[in-house]
Amino acid sequence: MIKAKRIGHATFETPDLERQLDYYQHVVGLKLVEREANRAFLASAVGQLAIVLEKGAQQRCTRLAFEVPREIDAAEIGRRLSEHGLRSETCSDAAPGTAPLVRFTDPKDTIIELFSDWSFLDVGEPAGGVVPFKLGHVAFFTPDPQAISRFYEEVLGFRVSDWIGDYFAFLRCGIDHHTVNFLRSDTPGMQHIAFELRDAAHLQQACDILGRKRIKILWGPVRHGPGHNVATYHRNPDQQLVELFIDLDRMADEELGYFEPRPWHRDRPQKPKVWDPAQPRDIWGLPPTPEFLRPPE
Repeated sequence: MIKAKRIGHATFETPDLERQLDYYQHVVGLKLVEREANRAFLASAVGQLAIVLEKGAQQRCTRLAFEVPREIDAAEIGRRLSEHGLRSETCSDAAPGTAPLVRFTDPKDTIIELFSDWSFLDVGEPAGGVVPFKLGHVAFFTPDPQAISRFYEEVLGFRVSDWIGDYFAFLRCGIDHHTVNFLRSDTPGMQHIAFELRDAAHLQQACDILGRKRIKILWGPVRHGPGHNVATYHRNPDQQLVELFIDLDRMADEELGYFEPRPWHRDRPQKPKVWDPAQPRDIWGLPPTPEFLRPPE
């Protein structure tokens, strides 16, 4: 097993690189740190690589990167992956600030990149936009959420935080309630990507920015049940769902096995569980709009 510690960055193919680059710089507020003809690298305000954009025929999330313990080098990562029957390759110059990366493919055909050595990037002052301080999580549609959840547990050391029924899994690799989600659907692909903001004032400021730019909020603000994060959702120019959130549950001590207590928790203590899909789950907020619920394209 290789214990992933945090999500590093996500890589997207896009038919319109310039349009997506403009969105991530001037709406989300990430900083362009390196540019090639058909690829761009963007970092958070604290200097961590967050998003890689690549020119492609269709919009899709192609890769996810995770940090692993520093004492595990690329050779050891490859050896441990081979124990699970997984073939991998090492890339020495795949992304600024992270080298080398070890790549393999998960069962839903997403390329997973693992790195143990990285450095902060020089980003300077943000040019505007929301300016989140980190990439929080990525959610995927998959025909078999149980199988892909077991894979992430057995190969990458993820832990299950919650399930909604048997069709929606929330998995963590660090203290955050979830780093990846898996939601059952016959049409595989990304369901949403999420960025963490500072506090309620920051989330309100983000909503004002979306409003000024005529970007419709499709759901929220809403305080969810699983994870208890306060969230809003909108679509980027590639029509991918983007979540901006605060107040996500955290489990600081795995041995204790419960999430840090918060006033809005209805379970005391709040432990990982299976949420009943027939019962209301959100703590407050209106239901999602039809635009939010439309199936993936």
